[in-house]
Amino acid sequence: MDTWLWICAGVLAVVHLGAGVFKLITPYEKIAANPNLAWATDFRPHVVKAIGGLEVLGGIGVVLPHATGIAPVLSPLAAAGLAVLQAGAFGVHVRRNEWKSTMVNVILIVLAVFVAFEWYALPTSGQ
Repeated sequence: MDTWLWICAGVLAVVHLGAGVFKLITPYEKIAANPNLAWATDFRPHVVKAIGGLEVLGGIGVVLPHATGIAPVLSPLAAAGLAVLQAGAFGVHVRRNEWKSTMVNVILIVLAVFVAFEWYALPTSGQ
């Protein structure tokens, strides 16, 4: 189970770090012009950048605290935060009738909830 937990946490980290860094370094106009990211037109540029920042922080937080043993309680909190973030994204895609995107959100929510519960249940002694 430990291996699966690390794989799931790694997938969450990579996906959210990649998406977050993309949102942070790409100009808003370019993001909004992308047909796959049409949802961005519903938000102001600083909100899209804030979402990117939250994704980066969550991607780091889901792995780094548990990997280093420094404040490992932050890893399940970060995973729970990513689940909430994806639930919000799911709502936006449903409202916009972007049904293909909702499956990605559902998969990421399931991964994040799994990681949050498993990190929380994992004993922290001896690390």
